[in-house]
Amino acid sequence: MSLAARLALVRTQIAEAALAVGRDPAEIRLVAVSKTFPVEDVRAALEAGCRDLGESRAQELVAKAEALADRDPVPRWVFIGPLQSNKARDVARYAHELQSLDRVELADALQRRLDAVDRTLDVLVQVNTSGEEAKSGVAPDEAVALARVVAAHDRLRVRGLMTIATLGGDEAETRRCFRALAETRERLRDAAIDGVDSAELSMGMSADFPLAIAEGATTVRVGTALFGRR
Repeated sequence: MSLAARLALVRTQIAEAALAVGRDPAEIRLVAVSKTFPVEDVRAALEAGCRDLGESRAQELVAKAEALADRDPVPRWVFIGPLQSNKARDVARYAHELQSLDRVELADALQRRLDAVDRTLDVLVQVNTSGEEAKSGVAPDEAVALARVVAAHDRLRVRGLMTIATLGGDEAETRRCFRALAETRERLRDAAIDGVDSAELSMGMSADFPLAIAEGATTVRVGTALFGRR
């Protein structure tokens, strides 16, 4: 199956999942997770109609962004992996969105680097709803406090929250993780923090994005179902 055919299938599945719970499929943004795949595959994704591309390594983001800088429209690069503060310069220069903001030190580093290149960056606060120690992200009850601090950085625009469900969890556990993120968003909305837009809920990947949509996802991050196994 070609990438274009796989993309059409994923979009059909997104629409079916949305309609099943009375949602408009147009509300759901697809981030094509292109991490570890070569530039040629990314070009194919762009030709098929993808716009938002997910990367998780700073060096790979730089290489692909530079290789595809002549594209019209320019790809929208979404950084989705853990980010070390010493790699903030690359994300500040090339990314349009960071979905893995999980600490004040990273916000500070991004602010400095964004100042240097006179850019702003959309960010999502990553929330560890599964409670797994190996995962990045703040605990759900710490997300509002972090968003409040991040909002004081004028180069960072808080757009919502991101999570990854329990690895290998059953449907009930997966839904619990997604529901926890939606509940965290409600607390963020209730906090009414100046400069914080809490609309985005980025949750759901190739194996579970229909469940995420059922629980309110506005963005799904799909790699394997589009590009194949790594």
